[in-house]
Amino acid sequence: MSWHSRIMTDTQPADLVFGTNLVAMVTPMDADGTISETGIANLVEHLVTTGCDGIVVNGTTGESPTLTEAETAHLIRTVTTLVDGRARVIAGVGTNDTVSSIRRACEAEGAGADGLLLVSPYYSKPTQAGLIAHCRAVADATELPVILYDIPGRTGIAFAESTLIELAAHPRIRAVKDAKGDMYEAMSIMDKTELAYYCGIDELNLPYLACGATGVLSVVGNIVADRNAELIRAVGVGDLAAARKIHNELGPLTDAVMRTSSGAIMAKAALAELGVIPHATVRLPLVESPSEDLRRLTDALATVAVTV
Repeated sequence: MSWHSRIMTDTQPADLVFGTNLVAMVTPMDADGTISETGIANLVEHLVTTGCDGIVVNGTTGESPTLTEAETAHLIRTVTTLVDGRARVIAGVGTNDTVSSIRRACEAEGAGADGLLLVSPYYSKPTQAGLIAHCRAVADATELPVILYDIPGRTGIAFAESTLIELAAHPRIRAVKDAKGDMYEAMSIMDKTELAYYCGIDELNLPYLACGATGVLSVVGNIVADRNAELIRAVGVGDLAAARKIHNELGPLTDAVMRTSSGAIMAKAALAELGVIPHATVRLPLVESPSEDLRRLTDALATVAVTV
């Protein structure tokens, strides 16, 4: 039974619908590039036991552009089964084609997902009116709650503040994963709507939480979900000194994962080094980490107590 089926998503607050400590899960692969069933099982257990309460599958960090629809549906179904109600499973379904996104959303619902992550249509660059129509069409296609994903650096189009305010009126559009980095705008939207915000930039987790974000949707959380949980708790009780300490302790790892080759590449490299997944394999056009990035990552891992 999915988490979604046990709650009223139109009345419950977002922390109960999606969680607070979300992780953009990598997609473990074997050396030949096929999806690793062992890797998925090990990684899901690692995430749940280290305090992740929301797992996002088929996001950019999961190498969604390289996964087939069949692989995506299998991944969602597998993760949902392995999680067994211990966390929410949120499926990335965004494409640059509305019909394809609707089909993926329906498949995700059928595979047991608890929610959807919907990125703005990349490359197509619709107008804001087109963006609104796209998001409403996908949200209307299932009964699942939706997190909008605002990442203009990858998609080429940002959600305007007025667009997010308009979309907030839809009963199933409940949250925003913000990778735009405009905290002033985020605070304004949080003040004017019921949209929950999730920080999608690991380097800014602390300031977003301090500004009122419900939680984080983290790449680095693949490795240290427990430390993210500590950060969220510290901000929640107003202990900003403790929160800054955690943020600074995570700094070298965050820097190594997010500011070298790619978050997906480096998170896999870290998980493989820790023995959580069997290989750091990625699919083209991504390639595995160069040696200088791996040295930086190894040094960073040595500075953080990682639970495995």
